[in-house]
Amino acid sequence: MEIIVGAMPPIRPQNQKVPQKGSVVIDAQLLHVRPPRRGIAGPSGMERRDKQANDPQRGRVLTIMVPDATALPQDLDSAKYDVTIRLIRRT
Repeated sequence: MEIIVGAMPPIRPQNQKVPQKGSVVIDAQLLHVRPPRRGIAGPSGMERRDKQANDPQRGRVLTIMVPDATALPQDLDSAKYDVTIRLIRRT
């Protein structure tokens, strides 16, 4: 018997994933990758964030561009959506 403490469940192959109801595949272009914010920005100590939250230290901020915005949901600004990204290396 094998006991692994704190291990993540194995990732299923892409062809076995079941698409959730209402999910949409949208092509996008990765523009920029930067490290997370490190606390209060600027000399005034004011941030544009509404909530006080710290970014994860091991996180990265990705800037993406969707060439066709009509593929995005109309209520993207107001509704809560989960976003899943799939990175494909250019050949």
